Amino acid sequence: MGPMTVSSAQELTDLVSTAARLDGGQLAVTQPQRFRSDVIDALVFDAVFNADPGLRDAARWLIWEASQALGCPSASIHQLYMARGRGEFEPTRFTVPAINVRASAYLTARQAFTEALARDAGSVIFEIAKSEMAYTDQRPGEYAAVILASAIRTGWRGPVFLQGDHFQFNAAKWKADPDAEMAGLHDLTREALGAGFQNIDIDSSTLVDLSRPTVREQQRVNASNTTQLTRLIRDLQQEGVTVSIGGEIGEVGKSNSTEEELRAYLNEYVGMLHGSGTPGISKVSIQTGTSHGGVPLPDGTVATVQIDFDTLRRLSTVAREEYGLAGAVQHGASTLPEEAFHHFPANGTAEIHLATGFQNILYDGGGLPPELRDEMMSWCRTNAADERKDGETEEQFLYKTRKKALGPFKRALWMLPPEAADKIAENLRARFGQLFDELGVAGTRELVDQFVSPMAIHHPLPEALGGAMAEPVVAGASVFEHDDAGE
Repeated sequence: MGPMTVSSAQELTDLVSTAARLDGGQLAVTQPQRFRSDVIDALVFDAVFNADPGLRDAARWLIWEASQALGCPSASIHQLYMARGRGEFEPTRFTVPAINVRASAYLTARQAFTEALARDAGSVIFEIAKSEMAYTDQRPGEYAAVILASAIRTGWRGPVFLQGDHFQFNAAKWKADPDAEMAGLHDLTREALGAGFQNIDIDSSTLVDLSRPTVREQQRVNASNTTQLTRLIRDLQQEGVTVSIGGEIGEVGKSNSTEEELRAYLNEYVGMLHGSGTPGISKVSIQTGTSHGGVPLPDGTVATVQIDFDTLRRLSTVAREEYGLAGAVQHGASTLPEEAFHHFPANGTAEIHLATGFQNILYDGGGLPPELRDEMMSWCRTNAADERKDGETEEQFLYKTRKKALGPFKRALWMLPPEAADKIAENLRARFGQLFDELGVAGTRELVDQFVSPMAIHHPLPEALGGAMAEPVVAGASVFEHDDAGE
């Protein structure tokens, strides 16, 4: 049968009453250990799968408040990145992994927290791209609840970094109606910040116009859009919080970025913010030879990629030394060979985005029940048939489209048989551990504690628990159509 959802607010309060109580519009956790071991699994299931939006949102509120009470709140990594930009610690010491959790989200995130805890690693980001929100069926409110619940379940202490990845402008939609496209990004940003995200990566690199005569003109609309969303984020962020913002200059999968492009983008951006006293971005994503998800070969294996580490090192150094930023960010890297990863900290990379490699462990690691895997592949053949390219093998087609099955099969992937879940968890832990070691994040909790001071942020009591009715800002469905970023 698996877990059931609650059918009333009374059932929901009964569920938490063994370990917590409502106290003046906030949650007081009276039995932390019991909350972690007996309450949170059922609560997060309601936060994702309860069909009643009021009860679902109440479950999310309880998780948010519990994360505040138990010392694992959502926070911004901005101050750690600014300290890196000021040279307050060695830039080659570590690279922050940003993990895109696409499938079996609660299971997956718990393994990442477990391996980080074992290494005393505080600098790990959990992110979801705009496009992933659509095909994995995880909007910001749900994603925040699941990641914070995972932190609670594993006994995590310290800030949790939730990041909106690739808040990306669609070039065709921008050309057709720039105001509507910008409005969609505004709504998505509002939705993410309202859900508790405190780290946002703005990606208007898709709009870089190479037909313009100078590099600065080519980057102008990119810088302008980043500036506009920066101002919006600064207007909306909680008092006392500086949300960490990232920019991007090179669209992933296109030609490698240059120092000239980086300076052009940053000079334009800094010029547009100049005199406003508004804190700007703290990092810049660049292109160094990868592609999102890797390039599948005819047999379904992934082509080996050559990363241009020299570009990473040079652009990270320029970003730090000339602009005071944390450095450059690497996308599309999770499918790289293991021996590549220690080069990222060695070359001063600030952050690295990792997604498809964990999806591949789910599909190919031997843990997924074969009949469920077959059902998911069959779904892809039927529902993603229009994405099949001429000359593509079956293996290439399925490798490229299987991420689209993650949303429709979300519940099945959440409720895996125990032996399947254990096998997948074991494989994920091994991979997270490997990556964390190669990226040098062991022992970074001390630095995070030194520079990051999370604010206490209490969300208003939801209607189902006796609060006033609120009207959340939700990005329209059109925002998520036809975008295909994500690692």
